[in-house]
Amino acid sequence: MNSSSLDRRSLLRLGTGAVAAAGLAAVADIGFARPAAAYGWSGNLGQGSSGSAVAELQIRVAGWAADSASQTYVAVDGSFGPGTAAAVRRFQAAYGLSADGVAGPQTFGALNSLEKSDGSTAHFNWSEFTSHDGSGFGGGNVGSDEVQENVRRTMYKLEALRKKAGDRAITVNSGFRSTAYNSSVGGAGNSMHTYGVAADIAVSGLSTLSVYRIAETCGFSGLETYTVSWQHVDSRIEHSNYGSGFWWWQDGVA
Repeated sequence: MNSSSLDRRSLLRLGTGAVAAAGLAAVADIGFARPAAAYGWSGNLGQGSSGSAVAELQIRVAGWAADSASQTYVAVDGSFGPGTAAAVRRFQAAYGLSADGVAGPQTFGALNSLEKSDGSTAHFNWSEFTSHDGSGFGGGNVGSDEVQENVRRTMYKLEALRKKAGDRAITVNSGFRSTAYNSSVGGAGNSMHTYGVAADIAVSGLSTLSVYRIAETCGFSGLETYTVSWQHVDSRIEHSNYGSGFWWWQDGVA
């Protein structure tokens, strides 16, 4: 797909939603994924596998969507196809495992090393993503449970970005925003921040341009311009119920 050509100011730091896909309940029998520490993987997963374990795997490897700038993402649909296999191979290679695209004990161990007992991830805390007005994950455009699950998925993409950035620390300047707080800072009514699918980040020692370029490989469908001091990333295209269905890479392919 090609990036949409839209007015810069009208979209700055905002989100709008997405096409087809794999939202929070992409497949009826998978339902709404909850924070899962030390997930109970049962048996190897490879092409042709399906079900809730595949959906959880897809969440955790979503940040490995591409090798280079590509407007593609890993659909969380519980169906293990070529895109999931390719993401698993990239994850395996990055963590020094045999890159065969089949998730087995070693891959599961590496994936589980990225989670904490409270359902957050190894290098990110829930508190980094809560609304700055003290409302936690409440008061958004969807319920707090949905927001928190969206944040969890964002965390896993950011774990991939962090790894690709040479394990450099990431500062989250803005994660979820309540609608009240979002309004107070001038955000649009359906900013992706109000759903928990966006973050404004800075990576230690890297320019925003460098962060933008890494984010182009991580399955993020919303990227704000790299000419500011933070990098906005979001996953709008995966949530068709949140607004509209287009990719927004404000500066195109950098």
